[in-house]
Amino acid sequence: MGSFQNLEVWRKAHSLTLAIYETTKSFPKDEMYGLTMQMRRSAASIGANLAEGCGRNGDKEMSRFVRIALGSANELEQHVILAGDLDYLSASTCGCLSADITLIKRMLSKLLRRLGG
Repeated sequence: MGSFQNLEVWRKAHSLTLAIYETTKSFPKDEMYGLTMQMRRSAASIGANLAEGCGRNGDKEMSRFVRIALGSANELEQHVILAGDLDYLSASTCGCLSADITLIKRMLSKLLRRLGG
């Protein structure tokens, strides 16, 4: 598969992870080990699974890690909705993050189809 850094979806996921880290800095301190950590972990997991999949042998293994990344993107989407409902994020921030997540999910699905998975 080559270097994960050459994947456009990895670059988008990495940018989203940086945005999630920045956005969650303003969350209440009592959420540090709750929603803040969950959002950061699920965001970072998208890119990490793409990187791990690229280091494996063949499309079948890569497909497995793309599916895991897709699951992490869905998890992050849930956390963004929750953060918005708790008024930790503005409606516009939720909208922007949700749009980025939707794009990444589409890209992951396309990659999965390309891999035959």
